[in-house]
Amino acid sequence: MKKLFLIIGAPGSGKTTDAELIAEKNNNITHYSTGDMLRAEVSSASEIGKEIEGFISKGLIVPIEIAIKTIVNAIKSAPTNNVILDGYPRSIEQMNALENFLQKESELELVSVIEVAVSEETARDRVLGRNRGADDNTEVFDNRMKVYIEPLAEIQAFYTVKNILKVVSGEGTIEEIVTEMGSFIDSKI
Repeated sequence: MKKLFLIIGAPGSGKTTDAELIAEKNNNITHYSTGDMLRAEVSSASEIGKEIEGFISKGLIVPIEIAIKTIVNAIKSAPTNNVILDGYPRSIEQMNALENFLQKESELELVSVIEVAVSEETARDRVLGRNRGADDNTEVFDNRMKVYIEPLAEIQAFYTVKNILKVVSGEGTIEEIVTEMGSFIDSKI
């Protein structure tokens, strides 16, 4: 049985870095970033990659069919039984699609959804300071924050009812955040 941990958080919350560091420290954990998986597809210049680029460049959510297909393939081929997926779900539609998939999949258990909580000011400073690509500008950041915040309360409520939401402050040092999150994940493996 594969155990799945989802990490959600605002753009610039540090969720990808945190997940990478946790996976590096524990060889029983595989980390996938939804954003990295989609950006890799864009880099491949495939037809699907060109389609994805059209959404990412505007700060929009990639269509559910493309995201689910990418995620499911990654989880099934993961080399470990514990998978951290960051950046998913980002919408009610994505959450429901994953829930439907999990109900049919007996080999996969969603153990926890971990929210890395940061203020909008912290997120903005981090994203605009990293200058990683075309999507790191004020206009796109504002849209990405809006897209993140709109469904957040409903996503939080859904996973709270299932008793699997864990909120971690993303305002501390990377070491503090990774230690707290890593200990929590270790306790669930």
